Amino acid sequence: MQRKLVAECLGTLWLVLGGCGSAVLAAKFPEVGIGLVGVSLAFGLTVLTMAYAIGHVSGCHLNPAVTLGLVAAGRFKASEAPGYIGAQVVGAILGALLLYIIASGAPNFAGGLAANGYGSASPGQYGLFSGLVTEVVMTFFFLIIIIGSTHGKAPAGFAPIAIGLGLTLIHLISIPVTNTSVNPARSTGPALFSGGTAIAQLWLFWLAPIAGAVAAGVVSRWLQDEAPGALIEGDRR
Repeated sequence: MQRKLVAECLGTLWLVLGGCGSAVLAAKFPEVGIGLVGVSLAFGLTVLTMAYAIGHVSGCHLNPAVTLGLVAAGRFKASEAPGYIGAQVVGAILGALLLYIIASGAPNFAGGLAANGYGSASPGQYGLFSGLVTEVVMTFFFLIIIIGSTHGKAPAGFAPIAIGLGLTLIHLISIPVTNTSVNPARSTGPALFSGGTAIAQLWLFWLAPIAGAVAAGVVSRWLQDEAPGALIEGDRR
């Protein structure tokens, strides 16, 4: 279990550093900025690379919503969920800390770390309801992809690609709305260093992703006729 928790911590650190780091350090960099497409791809690549690196250790959840969605699907032990979630949040905070240390070295650093938000904190000024619907729906389909591609009957070895590309697509759709969370840990790390509105609105980025993930777990369990208690922690990722 200790190895699993360390793997989850390191993997989530990488997700925040790689995904949020691309947004903070490279998205608008003069002349060679990677833009929205580049940031979306960066988030997908963090999950894809970690799925191959630590999937065989912990299942590579990297996300409290994923962990709880897998519990709802009967694919993960509920008793192990608190430890996983704690490790993911710690990893996200460490990733945000490293990003803050790096980003603050720039003379024009304004203090933002790609925090999630709605209303005035939304990149496109989208309101609370739009943000809520977006996060629930995007996380729902993210879990549908994860649970389906890691099923024992799915083609072996390709799940990380499907999951990584799925997360890329999710970001392409929803960055303008909420800066894309679908991951409470990813939202928590940057919010703690951004402060203010990011912390005040953090509740949404716990509630909505978890609601979408749990709903997807229930639906997937029915669709794929999972036997109660069957555990697949993502070993095919």
